[in-house]
Amino acid sequence: MNGNRVTAAIVGLGLGLGWVTLPAMLAAQGYAGLGTEAAGFAVPQRGVALKFPRDHGPHPDYRIEWWYLTANLTGEDGRDYGVQWTLFRSALHPEGADGERVTTSWSDPQIWMGHAGLTTPDHHYYAERLARGGIGQADVRTAPFEAYIDDWNMRAGGASTGDGLDQLSLRASGTAFSYQLSLRAEGPLVLQGESGYSVKSASGQASYYYSQPHYQILGVLQLPDGPIKVTGQGWLDREWSSQPLAEDQTGWDWFSLRFDSGDKLMGFQLRGHNDFTSGTWIMADGQATALEPGALQATPIATSTVEGREIPTGWHLQLPEQELDIRVHALNPNAWMDTSFPYWEGPVSVNGSHSGKGYLEMTGYGETSDSR
Repeated sequence: MNGNRVTAAIVGLGLGLGWVTLPAMLAAQGYAGLGTEAAGFAVPQRGVALKFPRDHGPHPDYRIEWWYLTANLTGEDGRDYGVQWTLFRSALHPEGADGERVTTSWSDPQIWMGHAGLTTPDHHYYAERLARGGIGQADVRTAPFEAYIDDWNMRAGGASTGDGLDQLSLRASGTAFSYQLSLRAEGPLVLQGESGYSVKSASGQASYYYSQPHYQILGVLQLPDGPIKVTGQGWLDREWSSQPLAEDQTGWDWFSLRFDSGDKLMGFQLRGHNDFTSGTWIMADGQATALEPGALQATPIATSTVEGREIPTGWHLQLPEQELDIRVHALNPNAWMDTSFPYWEGPVSVNGSHSGKGYLEMTGYGETSDSR
């Protein structure tokens, strides 16, 4: 997945007639406007079968979409690292008066945003790219798969087993950092929720959501002190919707955890008048079981002051049906993405009834006093 108020960025995306503000609709309600009405856009429906490789590509009838890769890595120096690569697509309005797709001009209503992060125990590096659809600067293709914005890309490589995402290369760069990674999936795609239909609130908001949580990774990080060879594991999330949050929901806490046993947990808490939790338990062989709403209990146990905000960087998670009782702690509490829509994203360690590593994303934790 990816507050109550969001800074609207002024993005230089010329239309020939002037400039466009990264849409005010995205800042209207909830985190990035995800609780606003979806008038004119398609909305997810129960019982729709996801199809691959088709659904690896864009869904322009829906307002919001992302391709989201996180990785827990270990360097040849013995230190832990985390990497994030994300491509977001957001539509300014439904495509075309009669629903036709505009793909080759500045009239294309799609806005693309790329985020890259690299976290060490001591530093957090990040970068952002912004693009307008229709001019070749950013897009996602399925045959073969490639997601890109400028020179950042996630693309298929090697012999495919048929789902299109089983072997990937990944590249991004920013000030003082870059990374180039190779990914190989050692398990199946996982459909989150009800066969890919993921409910996000008691009132029924939902998204289509699937993951590839079984990547083995090797590659190289470039940092100010030089290159570091790394190995580790990765997790790709794919999600699209037009109104995935309820109006009162102001942000979320999202966990992707990989346990030493081989089992995995995707769990999220959406914060509102009544918090909503859900997720998926994934066995080592890839078999997935959706969690009932409220089955996962997520309680903050430690906070850190990050960019003037109090962020819960330590958590107690309980899932009685799996005898899970764990503590989750950030590798680096300062993993703040101060991008157009700011949020916290970083690698975590796990101990307690289960041990392991994973990633934590948190949105909607207020603004600094000087930005209110």
